[in-house]
Amino acid sequence: MTSLLDVSDLRVTYSGSAGDVPAVRGVDLSLDPGDTLGVAGESGSGKSTVALALLRLLPASAKVTGSILLEGEDVLQMKWGRLRAVRWVGASVVFQGAMHSLNPVKRIGDQIAEPLLIHELVGPARVEARVSELLEQVGLPASRRRDYPHQLSGGQRQRVMIAMALACEPRLIIADEATTALDVMIQAQILALLGRLVDETGIGMLMISHDLSVLAATCDRVAVMYSGRIVEHGPAREVVHEPAHPYASALSAAFPKIGDPGSRLAPRGLPGDPPDPADPPTGCVFRPRCAVAETVCATVDPPLWPVRPDRDGHSDRYAACVHVGTGPGSLGHGDAASGSGGMSRPGGASDKSGTANTEETSR
Repeated sequence: MTSLLDVSDLRVTYSGSAGDVPAVRGVDLSLDPGDTLGVAGESGSGKSTVALALLRLLPASAKVTGSILLEGEDVLQMKWGRLRAVRWVGASVVFQGAMHSLNPVKRIGDQIAEPLLIHELVGPARVEARVSELLEQVGLPASRRRDYPHQLSGGQRQRVMIAMALACEPRLIIADEATTALDVMIQAQILALLGRLVDETGIGMLMISHDLSVLAATCDRVAVMYSGRIVEHGPAREVVHEPAHPYASALSAAFPKIGDPGSRLAPRGLPGDPPDPADPPTGCVFRPRCAVAETVCATVDPPLWPVRPDRDGHSDRYAACVHVGTGPGSLGHGDAASGSGGMSRPGGASDKSGTANTEETSR
């Protein structure tokens, strides 16, 4: 069966006066109909760049390579007319910040109707009824179609954005920080709505957020990005609650946990800042901020290695850390088989029992 979305070796480089800056460095993703995939990471990790690249929405200064197969068809090779036909119908985007994405001088009903009319999916006589259906589908009364964006609350505007994304019944929805600006009550309602839509319609959803707890509650799988690369991916609850990569562990530990007074009173952050993409450190790019870094990390940029692999070396979870892998340059050895990833869970002491010879492991 053809995947709904299959991204291979996606690389995005921005050109500027100071030279080329790599924003995404070899990302692989796949998504089947009815699946939900979350992408997490700090600001600047490349999450939104990946989302915009999927429908070629990046500025002209961006150079994109690799392949983006949407139902088997490469988006990067599409001619403009075909790409225009795919947007909204094949895949649509719920952008971050609904107030900035909606036209402030147009009624919301007209904005929802626009993709329907552009793609000629319904006739003019049917448009108003379809807009009313979409508003009710996202929990808004049909009468709000005559309102302007400023007359709606933040949660209501986000629902309008979701209605627009659903208008042409796409097979894939990309939700880029769709709940970031909302309070927790409205956030829960929007997440429940998105989950219900996936269950009822069988669409695929790619959800981007810096909040691991949101992704754990909403998505089947999670991919964690750092400095333009995926450093861990696998089943959502395992990645969030038993992270194998030290960066995923730091993201998880940054959120207070219910019933844990220590994390509530003293939530832990991550020291330092993400690296400059124009001048990344040698070896593992997370090394300068990593609490379990070894000497070998200065020379080895680890690939994604399987966590708890079976006898054939396959796994449903992967992490890019020398403590996890069993290949050349790794320190994993028995750790990968045990699933510890060479480190304890957040809050515990790290396991640095492995040794390494940097001459043998350097590339």
